[in-house]
Amino acid sequence: MAPQPTTQQGDSPPRSAFLLAFDVRRERPAGRRELGYLLRAAALAELMLSGSLADESGKARAVTAPASPGPLQAAVWEQISGSPPRSWRSWIRKDRSQAYRLVRDELEAARLVRVERRRILMFPVERVTPRKPYLSRRLAEQVSRAVHGGRPVSRLSQDLRVLAALAAAARLKTVLPAREWRRHRRRVEELSAPIEPITTALRKNVEATAGADATG
Repeated sequence: MAPQPTTQQGDSPPRSAFLLAFDVRRERPAGRRELGYLLRAAALAELMLSGSLADESGKARAVTAPASPGPLQAAVWEQISGSPPRSWRSWIRKDRSQAYRLVRDELEAARLVRVERRRILMFPVERVTPRKPYLSRRLAEQVSRAVHGGRPVSRLSQDLRVLAALAAAARLKTVLPAREWRRHRRRVEELSAPIEPITTALRKNVEATAGADATG
């Protein structure tokens, strides 16, 4: 049997999602608000698939503490375990800036991104660039192939399947143009099945934000 395509070994869904969202040509990540949604959803997906969270009538319910969570996963777990069940959409919207910082710092410590900090007119400004752009390109290629359907979903690694489902819900332009995402709706539904409550919530948050910006 041929080996399953997989994402970069050792990377969690939030770290892979951050790298996937890099526009390598422009040397910058996707918009921070949308990226914050994506990172929170990736952490929720990891916790759900590991059995730490469960879906309860459209709400996230804490089940059991994760064994060795990353910084963002630990923060999300602490929030959910200390609160009554709330909708997935509300947990994806919560503390998006914190999600960005936690994953950025994790990638910086792993020397996968470079963070340049300075001040312009007394305001702090930062520039985040990938140290290994080929990782972002490789992830985009793997996710694109997963969405186009060259291999049965059952033969994809769980990491790749989750990343592709999240990228589709966020309509990541670093993978496919917006119009092309719509052409693969059935494949995306199949990829998203194990984490459907989360991908649906992510898609609705992204669409609501885009709608508000358009009318804003």
